[in-house]
Amino acid sequence: MKPVSFFKENWRVIMLVVFVLGALIALFVPGGVMDDDGYGGGAEDEQSWTDDPLNIEYGLGLEGGTRISAPVIGMTAENIDAGVVDDETGEVDDERIGEIEEVLYDDEDLDIEIGDANIEVHDDGTVSAELFVEDVTEEAFISALQDAGIEVDEDDVREGVTQETRDDVITTIDLRINEAGLSGGQVSEAAMGDQHYVVTEVPEMGEDELREILDDRGIIEVVAYHPGDDGTQTNETVLTGDDIADVDPPTQDEGTGYEVPVQVESNSAPGFQEDMNDMGYGEPNGWGNCQVSDPQTGQMHFDDDVEQHCLLTVVDGEPVAAHSMSNTLGSQMGSGDWETSPSFYMGAQEYSEAQALSVNLQAGELRAPLDLNEGDVYSLQPALADQFKTYSLLIGLLSVVTVSGMVYVRYRDPRVAAPMILTALAEVFILLGFAALIRMPLDLSHVAGFIAVVGTGVDDLIIIADEVMSEGDVNSQRVFESRFRKAFWIIGAAAATTIVAMSPLAVLSLGDLRGFAIITILGVLIGVLITRPAYGDILRRLLTDK
Repeated sequence: MKPVSFFKENWRVIMLVVFVLGALIALFVPGGVMDDDGYGGGAEDEQSWTDDPLNIEYGLGLEGGTRISAPVIGMTAENIDAGVVDDETGEVDDERIGEIEEVLYDDEDLDIEIGDANIEVHDDGTVSAELFVEDVTEEAFISALQDAGIEVDEDDVREGVTQETRDDVITTIDLRINEAGLSGGQVSEAAMGDQHYVVTEVPEMGEDELREILDDRGIIEVVAYHPGDDGTQTNETVLTGDDIADVDPPTQDEGTGYEVPVQVESNSAPGFQEDMNDMGYGEPNGWGNCQVSDPQTGQMHFDDDVEQHCLLTVVDGEPVAAHSMSNTLGSQMGSGDWETSPSFYMGAQEYSEAQALSVNLQAGELRAPLDLNEGDVYSLQPALADQFKTYSLLIGLLSVVTVSGMVYVRYRDPRVAAPMILTALAEVFILLGFAALIRMPLDLSHVAGFIAVVGTGVDDLIIIADEVMSEGDVNSQRVFESRFRKAFWIIGAAAATTIVAMSPLAVLSLGDLRGFAIITILGVLIGVLITRPAYGDILRRLLTDK
């Protein structure tokens, strides 16, 4: 037989073999074939054959960990006319937005800090004004907006934040999980009535650790603590997280603390350098004279009567480190050379603080805080998750053995039963390989989906075998093809029905049902497009004479 003719007649079986080989690579090649930025996210894991040969990530049900669902704290005045867009040119008036924000931050009844409010301009010229604090009445919010010259009443104000803010919060938390190397973590949104929840799920992490990640707003500032005009010390923010271009992992400094190397944005560097020189940090008397941190305890004590130049690393309003300007950095500032290579170190007393600082700088600040007191917490111990993993494997093997036995009893013909069982197993193997390829964290719901795929897959293969053998032995390929096409139409219609029925569960945020639906749909697609046609070719080769 010519090679071209062989490939033409058996291309479906060849395609099945190619997909099985691809799944083999995705499952067993150390490190996988894709970066960990797929379905589950997470940083790259160091994996060895002695640890776990499979490139499969596991969710809470099979790995243990914590899931926290919490609403975003906020109050919103939505789609209001604030006069921030020019009616003729359509340009946004940034000064007007600044005036509104200034009124909100100066309002004594609101008593908010920088970052606690947001003005979002929509395409139609209206704005949404958001407040990200608790214990503020609608009346106080409305009064502050009216003081800013905005016509607003109680019908325009509601609890909660905008969809843009929720999306921003989800993105930031997801980045934090990735930067912290928490492989398999997921962040999503779930709605229950009018309430929207941010759902964060991280395997192998305790509740306290996850709460710390979610509770940290991550508003980072570099504050200059320097002599003021009246002879006493004063504070002035000179850099924020938005001015940071790049961040390296933390390192230990020459003392007992830790440093995070940062690169400043090129457009922010000249202003930062100018501010440093204006405050005296570019002169020799502004170098090395920070006396805030106690070298014995590491605690910070601020004495406004002692003249000193300190650079404070402030996270969420709390100083976590204080450092002097080094001679090298200070001289570069004074000469004006620093802005050509704008980098320096931000400090922290503990490694955990430095690591959190590095992660927050890379992920950005959380636009709005989460109400963890109103949230729902689910936590599973790793030991119990290992039991679930073992039971899942046993159930999977039991289902394969049971189905194989029933198929053999039904046909008593190895030519029909053996390819059917091997094809069904190949379908599951390809599905596992796809899950490993996209870094999908497998959970108990996915295991249920795999078992369903085995059942529906064998059902379809039985339909093919019964239809092909319904009128006795098949001697010609023409007769076989006719009967196979009739069977394929039946299983194609059944597959379409399954996909349509499962699609809402796969799209909507319905917890574990979503994982079950996704695996079931993927299994049906792999079956219809790859394994069922290949099984038909195998039967044709085994049952026909010509």
